Amino acid sequence: MSKLIPVLTVIATIFAFWYAAVPFMNVKETLTGLERAGAVVVPDNPIERRDASNIGLVLGNSFAIPATYSQDRPRLPAPHQVAHDLWDTAVMKKVTSKRSLVYHGWITLSATLLGFVIGTGAGILLAVGIVHSRAMDMSVMPWAIASQTIPILAIAPMIIVVLNSIGVQGLIPKAIISAYLSFFPVVVGMVKGLRAPDAMQTDLLKTYNASQGQGFWKLRLPASMPYLFASLKIGVAAALVGAIVAELPAGGARGLGGRMLTGSYYGQMVQIWSALVLAAILAASLVLIIGFIQGKALKRMGLS
Repeated sequence: MSKLIPVLTVIATIFAFWYAAVPFMNVKETLTGLERAGAVVVPDNPIERRDASNIGLVLGNSFAIPATYSQDRPRLPAPHQVAHDLWDTAVMKKVTSKRSLVYHGWITLSATLLGFVIGTGAGILLAVGIVHSRAMDMSVMPWAIASQTIPILAIAPMIIVVLNSIGVQGLIPKAIISAYLSFFPVVVGMVKGLRAPDAMQTDLLKTYNASQGQGFWKLRLPASMPYLFASLKIGVAAALVGAIVAELPAGGARGLGGRMLTGSYYGQMVQIWSALVLAAILAASLVLIIGFIQGKALKRMGLS
Protein backbone atom coordinates (compact mmCIF):
# COMPACT_ATOMS: atom_id res chain seq x y z
CA MET A 1 0.00 0.00 0.00
CA SER A 2 2.90 2.36 0.73
CA LYS A 3 4.06 1.92 -2.88
CA LEU A 4 0.57 2.04 -4.37
CA ILE A 5 -0.54 5.36 -2.87
CA PRO A 6 2.20 7.49 -4.53
CA VAL A 7 1.49 5.83 -7.89
CA LEU A 8 -2.25 6.45 -7.59
CA THR A 9 -1.58 10.05 -6.54
CA VAL A 10 0.51 10.68 -9.64
CA ILE A 11 -2.12 9.05 -11.87
CA ALA A 12 -4.90 11.12 -10.26
CA THR A 13 -2.87 14.31 -10.77
CA ILE A 14 -2.30 13.49 -14.45
CA PHE A 15 -6.01 12.86 -14.99
CA ALA A 16 -6.91 16.09 -13.18
CA PHE A 17 -4.63 18.16 -15.43
CA TRP A 18 -5.90 16.24 -18.46
CA TYR A 19 -9.54 16.98 -17.69
CA ALA A 20 -8.69 20.61 -16.91
CA ALA A 21 -6.92 21.06 -20.25
CA VAL A 22 -9.75 19.66 -22.40
CA PRO A 23 -12.00 22.77 -22.43
CA PHE A 24 -9.13 25.08 -23.38
CA MET A 25 -8.03 22.82 -26.24
CA ASN A 26 -11.49 22.16 -27.67
CA VAL A 27 -13.32 25.42 -27.03
CA LYS A 28 -13.05 26.96 -30.52
CA GLU A 29 -14.49 23.96 -32.37
CA THR A 30 -17.13 23.54 -29.68
CA LEU A 31 -18.29 27.16 -29.95
CA THR A 32 -18.51 26.84 -33.73
CA GLY A 33 -20.74 23.81 -33.40
CA LEU A 34 -22.92 25.45 -30.72
CA GLU A 35 -23.32 28.57 -32.85
CA ARG A 36 -24.51 26.48 -35.78
CA ALA A 37 -27.01 24.84 -33.42
CA GLY A 38 -28.46 28.26 -32.53
CA ALA A 39 -26.62 29.07 -29.31
CA VAL A 40 -25.39 32.59 -28.57
CA VAL A 41 -21.61 32.63 -28.20
CA VAL A 42 -19.15 35.42 -27.43
CA PRO A 43 -17.77 36.77 -29.69
CA ASP A 44 -20.24 35.89 -32.43
CA ASN A 45 -17.74 36.61 -35.22
CA PRO A 46 -15.83 33.45 -36.29
CA ILE A 47 -12.75 35.48 -37.24
CA GLU A 48 -12.64 37.12 -33.81
CA ARG A 49 -12.99 33.72 -32.14
CA ARG A 50 -10.17 32.35 -34.24
CA ASP A 51 -7.84 35.14 -33.10
CA ALA A 52 -9.03 35.15 -29.49
CA SER A 53 -7.22 33.27 -26.73
CA ASN A 54 -8.62 29.94 -25.64
CA ILE A 55 -8.62 31.04 -22.00
CA GLY A 56 -10.75 34.08 -22.78
CA LEU A 57 -13.18 32.00 -24.83
CA VAL A 58 -13.63 29.49 -22.01
CA LEU A 59 -14.17 32.22 -19.41
CA GLY A 60 -16.60 34.08 -21.65
CA ASN A 61 -18.58 30.98 -22.64
CA SER A 62 -18.59 28.85 -19.50
CA PHE A 63 -21.88 27.23 -20.59
CA ALA A 64 -19.95 25.47 -23.38
CA ILE A 65 -17.52 23.66 -21.05
CA PRO A 66 -19.59 20.43 -20.79
CA ALA A 67 -19.80 20.22 -24.58
CA THR A 68 -16.00 20.28 -24.90
CA TYR A 69 -15.86 16.84 -23.30
CA SER A 70 -18.08 15.17 -25.89
CA GLN A 71 -16.80 16.31 -29.28
CA ASP A 72 -16.69 13.76 -32.07
CA ARG A 73 -13.29 14.95 -33.29
CA PRO A 74 -11.64 16.81 -30.43
CA ARG A 75 -8.19 18.27 -30.48
CA LEU A 76 -7.66 16.76 -27.05
CA PRO A 77 -9.99 13.88 -26.22
CA ALA A 78 -11.17 13.51 -22.65
CA PRO A 79 -9.98 10.47 -20.67
CA HIS A 80 -13.44 8.91 -20.71
CA GLN A 81 -13.54 9.18 -24.52
CA VAL A 82 -10.20 7.37 -24.76
CA ALA A 83 -11.38 4.73 -22.27
CA HIS A 84 -14.58 4.18 -24.26
CA ASP A 85 -12.62 3.76 -27.50
CA LEU A 86 -10.22 1.36 -25.79
CA TRP A 87 -13.12 -0.71 -24.52
CA ASP A 88 -14.78 -0.71 -27.93
CA THR A 89 -11.66 -1.60 -29.94
CA ALA A 90 -9.75 -3.78 -27.48
CA VAL A 91 -12.55 -5.67 -25.75
CA MET A 92 -15.67 -5.60 -27.89
CA LYS A 93 -13.95 -6.33 -31.22
CA LYS A 94 -12.69 -9.79 -32.15
CA VAL A 95 -8.93 -10.02 -31.79
CA THR A 96 -8.65 -11.25 -35.38
CA SER A 97 -10.43 -8.17 -36.72
CA LYS A 98 -8.31 -5.43 -38.24
CA ARG A 99 -10.41 -2.95 -36.26
CA SER A 100 -9.29 -4.56 -33.02
CA LEU A 101 -6.64 -2.70 -31.07
CA VAL A 102 -5.44 -6.04 -29.68
CA TYR A 103 -4.72 -7.16 -33.26
CA HIS A 104 -2.61 -4.07 -33.90
CA GLY A 105 -0.99 -4.27 -30.47
CA TRP A 106 0.12 -7.86 -31.12
CA ILE A 107 1.74 -6.86 -34.42
CA THR A 108 3.72 -4.13 -32.67
CA LEU A 109 4.54 -6.37 -29.72
CA SER A 110 5.88 -9.11 -32.01
CA ALA A 111 8.33 -6.71 -33.66
CA THR A 112 9.23 -5.29 -30.25
CA LEU A 113 10.07 -8.66 -28.71
CA LEU A 114 12.07 -9.87 -31.71
CA GLY A 115 14.00 -6.61 -31.91
CA PHE A 116 14.57 -6.64 -28.15
CA VAL A 117 16.03 -10.15 -28.30
CA ILE A 118 18.30 -9.19 -31.22
CA GLY A 119 19.37 -5.92 -29.60
CA THR A 120 19.97 -7.54 -26.20
CA GLY A 121 22.04 -10.35 -27.68
CA ALA A 122 24.11 -7.98 -29.80
CA GLY A 123 24.55 -5.59 -26.87
CA ILE A 124 25.76 -8.29 -24.48
CA LEU A 125 28.22 -9.74 -27.02
CA LEU A 126 29.53 -6.28 -27.86
CA ALA A 127 29.92 -5.41 -24.18
CA VAL A 128 31.88 -8.60 -23.50
CA GLY A 129 34.19 -7.79 -26.40
CA ILE A 130 34.67 -4.20 -25.24
CA VAL A 131 35.54 -5.26 -21.69
CA HIS A 132 38.04 -7.94 -22.77
CA SER A 133 39.59 -6.10 -25.71
CA ARG A 134 41.10 -2.65 -25.41
CA ALA A 135 41.13 -2.35 -29.20
CA MET A 136 37.34 -2.83 -29.29
CA ASP A 137 36.94 -0.42 -26.41
CA MET A 138 38.85 2.28 -28.26
CA SER A 139 37.35 1.62 -31.70
CA VAL A 140 33.85 0.15 -31.36
CA MET A 141 32.51 2.00 -28.33
CA PRO A 142 32.78 5.49 -29.93
CA TRP A 143 30.92 4.19 -32.99
CA ALA A 144 28.21 2.71 -30.78
CA ILE A 145 27.78 6.08 -29.10
CA ALA A 146 27.83 7.94 -32.42
CA SER A 147 25.16 5.64 -33.85
CA GLN A 148 22.67 6.92 -31.30
CA THR A 149 23.04 10.51 -32.52
CA ILE A 150 21.24 9.61 -35.77
CA PRO A 151 17.51 10.38 -35.38
CA ILE A 152 15.43 7.23 -35.66
CA LEU A 153 12.89 9.10 -37.79
CA ALA A 154 15.64 9.64 -40.36
CA ILE A 155 17.10 6.15 -40.39
CA ALA A 156 13.85 4.14 -40.18
CA PRO A 157 12.62 4.99 -43.74
CA MET A 158 16.09 4.20 -45.10
CA ILE A 159 16.12 0.76 -43.49
CA ILE A 160 12.56 0.01 -44.66
CA VAL A 161 13.31 1.04 -48.26
CA VAL A 162 16.65 -0.79 -48.48
CA LEU A 163 15.27 -4.02 -47.03
CA ASN A 164 12.16 -3.83 -49.19
CA SER A 165 14.36 -3.50 -52.27
CA ILE A 166 15.97 -6.86 -51.51
CA GLY A 167 12.67 -8.53 -50.66
CA VAL A 168 12.83 -8.35 -46.86
CA GLN A 169 9.45 -7.17 -45.60
CA GLY A 170 7.06 -7.56 -42.70
CA LEU A 171 8.40 -8.22 -39.23
CA ILE A 172 12.15 -8.22 -39.86
CA PRO A 173 12.66 -4.54 -40.84
CA LYS A 174 10.67 -3.37 -37.83
CA ALA A 175 12.59 -5.72 -35.55
CA ILE A 176 15.90 -4.37 -36.85
CA ILE A 177 14.85 -0.82 -36.04
CA SER A 178 13.74 -1.95 -32.57
CA ALA A 179 17.09 -3.67 -32.09
CA TYR A 180 18.88 -0.49 -33.15
CA LEU A 181 17.27 1.45 -30.31
CA SER A 182 17.47 -1.26 -27.67
CA PHE A 183 21.05 -2.47 -28.04
CA PHE A 184 22.78 0.72 -26.87
CA PRO A 185 21.36 0.79 -23.29
CA VAL A 186 22.33 -2.88 -22.96
CA VAL A 187 25.87 -2.18 -24.17
CA VAL A 188 26.39 0.69 -21.74
CA GLY A 189 24.82 -1.10 -18.79
CA MET A 190 26.61 -4.38 -19.43
CA VAL A 191 30.00 -2.70 -19.85
CA LYS A 192 29.48 -0.86 -16.57
CA GLY A 193 28.41 -4.09 -14.86
CA LEU A 194 31.28 -6.20 -16.18
CA ARG A 195 33.69 -3.58 -14.91
CA ALA A 196 31.96 -3.31 -11.54
CA PRO A 197 34.28 -5.74 -9.62
CA ASP A 198 37.06 -3.81 -7.88
CA ALA A 199 40.77 -4.53 -7.97
CA MET A 200 40.68 -6.48 -4.71
CA GLN A 201 38.16 -8.97 -6.11
CA THR A 202 40.05 -9.47 -9.37
CA ASP A 203 43.37 -9.86 -7.48
CA LEU A 204 41.75 -12.50 -5.29
CA LEU A 205 40.86 -14.54 -8.37
CA LYS A 206 44.43 -14.21 -9.62
CA THR A 207 45.74 -15.60 -6.34
CA TYR A 208 43.49 -18.62 -6.91
CA ASN A 209 45.03 -18.96 -10.38
CA ALA A 210 41.59 -18.51 -11.99
CA SER A 211 41.50 -18.30 -15.76
CA GLN A 212 39.98 -15.39 -17.67
CA GLY A 213 36.90 -17.49 -18.41
CA GLN A 214 36.47 -18.41 -14.75
CA GLY A 215 36.83 -14.77 -13.79
CA PHE A 216 34.10 -13.89 -16.25
CA TRP A 217 31.60 -16.56 -15.17
CA LYS A 218 32.32 -16.46 -11.44
CA LEU A 219 32.84 -12.74 -10.87
CA ARG A 220 32.18 -10.37 -13.74
CA LEU A 221 28.92 -11.84 -15.04
CA PRO A 222 27.20 -12.12 -11.61
CA ALA A 223 28.34 -8.59 -10.74
CA SER A 224 26.83 -7.28 -13.99
CA MET A 225 23.33 -8.66 -13.41
CA PRO A 226 21.86 -5.61 -11.59
CA TYR A 227 23.23 -3.33 -14.31
CA LEU A 228 21.97 -5.65 -17.04
CA PHE A 229 18.41 -5.77 -15.75
CA ALA A 230 18.34 -1.98 -15.32
CA SER A 231 19.43 -1.54 -18.94
CA LEU A 232 16.95 -4.17 -20.12
CA LYS A 233 14.08 -2.11 -18.70
CA ILE A 234 15.25 0.88 -20.72
CA GLY A 235 15.96 -1.26 -23.77
CA VAL A 236 12.53 -2.91 -23.93
CA ALA A 237 10.79 0.47 -23.79
CA ALA A 238 13.11 1.77 -26.52
CA ALA A 239 12.37 -1.33 -28.60
CA LEU A 240 8.65 -0.61 -28.40
CA VAL A 241 9.25 2.96 -29.56
CA GLY A 242 11.37 1.64 -32.42
CA ALA A 243 8.64 -0.76 -33.53
CA ILE A 244 6.03 2.01 -33.53
CA VAL A 245 8.29 4.39 -35.46
CA ALA A 246 9.11 1.63 -37.95
CA GLU A 247 5.41 1.16 -38.70
CA LEU A 248 5.00 4.77 -39.81
CA PRO A 249 7.01 4.57 -43.09
CA ALA A 250 6.19 0.88 -43.64
CA GLY A 251 2.85 1.71 -45.22
CA GLY A 252 -0.51 0.13 -44.53
CA ALA A 253 -2.44 0.47 -41.32
CA ARG A 254 -1.07 -2.43 -39.29
CA GLY A 255 0.33 -2.05 -35.81
CA LEU A 256 -0.04 0.75 -33.30
CA GLY A 257 2.12 3.03 -35.45
CA GLY A 258 -0.11 2.42 -38.45
CA ARG A 259 -3.14 3.02 -36.25
CA MET A 260 -1.75 6.39 -35.17
CA LEU A 261 -0.89 7.30 -38.76
CA THR A 262 -4.38 6.44 -39.97
CA GLY A 263 -5.88 8.49 -37.15
CA SER A 264 -3.78 11.50 -38.12
CA TYR A 265 -4.91 11.22 -41.76
CA TYR A 266 -8.59 11.35 -40.80
CA GLY A 267 -8.34 13.63 -37.78
CA GLN A 268 -9.33 10.86 -35.34
CA MET A 269 -7.51 12.04 -32.24
CA VAL A 270 -9.38 9.57 -30.03
CA GLN A 271 -7.98 6.73 -32.13
CA ILE A 272 -4.46 8.14 -31.82
CA TRP A 273 -4.74 8.51 -28.06
CA SER A 274 -6.14 4.99 -27.69
CA ALA A 275 -3.11 3.61 -29.50
CA LEU A 276 -0.82 5.74 -27.33
CA VAL A 277 -2.44 4.51 -24.13
CA LEU A 278 -2.20 0.89 -25.24
CA ALA A 279 1.48 1.43 -26.13
CA ALA A 280 2.06 2.83 -22.64
CA ILE A 281 0.29 -0.18 -21.11
CA LEU A 282 2.44 -2.56 -23.16
CA ALA A 283 5.64 -0.76 -22.17
CA ALA A 284 4.69 -0.77 -18.48
CA SER A 285 3.79 -4.46 -18.66
CA LEU A 286 7.09 -5.39 -20.30
CA VAL A 287 9.07 -3.42 -17.72
CA LEU A 288 7.12 -5.07 -14.88
CA ILE A 289 7.83 -8.52 -16.35
CA ILE A 290 11.53 -7.76 -16.52
CA GLY A 291 11.40 -6.43 -12.96
CA PHE A 292 9.74 -9.65 -11.81
CA ILE A 293 12.40 -11.76 -13.54
CA GLN A 294 15.08 -9.51 -12.04
CA GLY A 295 13.80 -10.07 -8.52
CA LYS A 296 13.70 -13.85 -8.96
CA ALA A 297 17.11 -14.03 -10.67
CA LEU A 298 18.95 -11.79 -8.21
CA LYS A 299 17.39 -13.55 -5.25
CA ARG A 300 18.49 -16.92 -6.61
CA MET A 301 22.01 -15.56 -7.11
CA GLY A 302 22.05 -14.10 -3.59
CA LEU A 303 22.36 -10.53 -4.84
CA SER A 304 19.15 -9.20 -3.26
